[in-house]
Amino acid sequence: MNNEKNKILKEKIIEKIIFIFSLFSIFSLFLIIMILFRESLPSIKEIGLIEMIKGREWYPTDLENPSFGFFPLIYSSIYITILSLIFSIPLGLSLAIYISEIASEKIKSILKIIVELISMIPSVVFGFVGVSILVPFIQKTFNLPLGYCVLTASIVLALMATPIIATLCEDSLRMVPLSLREASTALGANKYQTITKIILPAASSGLFTAIILGAGRIIGETMVVLMLSGGSAMIPESVFDPARPITSAIASEMGEAVTGSIHYSALFAMGMILFIISIATSIIAEFLSKRYSLKLGKGR
Repeated sequence: MNNEKNKILKEKIIEKIIFIFSLFSIFSLFLIIMILFRESLPSIKEIGLIEMIKGREWYPTDLENPSFGFFPLIYSSIYITILSLIFSIPLGLSLAIYISEIASEKIKSILKIIVELISMIPSVVFGFVGVSILVPFIQKTFNLPLGYCVLTASIVLALMATPIIATLCEDSLRMVPLSLREASTALGANKYQTITKIILPAASSGLFTAIILGAGRIIGETMVVLMLSGGSAMIPESVFDPARPITSAIASEMGEAVTGSIHYSALFAMGMILFIISIATSIIAEFLSKRYSLKLGKGR
């Protein structure tokens, strides 16, 4: 009887601890939002949030006529993120399918270790590798004045996001019930048909989540874009043009911005926009994931 009471007491204590940590997470998120909004308010009042988002020139240090246009920075962030996902999604998904459905147990364990090791490499190391190897290669191959451009940053970011996408996709594929695989095989489907017609649709919700987390890794990355994107606050017209994403602008300018100035406030406003983009992307992905899951369930 005492053992049963102790067990119940321990469970209640664990529940309370989890609840406290959950509250702390929510409070931290609320605090971040409040700080971003408070520090952004001076620039929003003086310039206007819509005007800053629509503005096409970012020259905050011009003493005579400073410009605080976010559009080139937002455009660069989205452009680099989409291009990186175009590279990383096929790589990550293919690797996940191979590990989960095709590879032998020995190869599977080796590949998992390699993927986990790659995911632990610091972003600055990826940046150094990009500067020393990829930048000269891109410059020479495409005959460019400089190799620092959208394409260079996107390739390195794709390499950074691939382990995350592969790991989470592999987890989702592994969660598909064995009975579905066996039923497909019993009906005469080969491995390729089972993967494409049964396993991938059944794991679609988890695959969407993996891709969104990969996108979050890309859009929030600072060091790689700071080192490889070129740092030009202009709207890139091709993958070979330099760019300056939001994270790069914040990282490079926050140290030189005078505390309390409009430039300082505008950087916080930029961070708030990046935060909103990340939240909106997650909400849209969750909506699409649930909608696709419902359609799949009705189809069955």
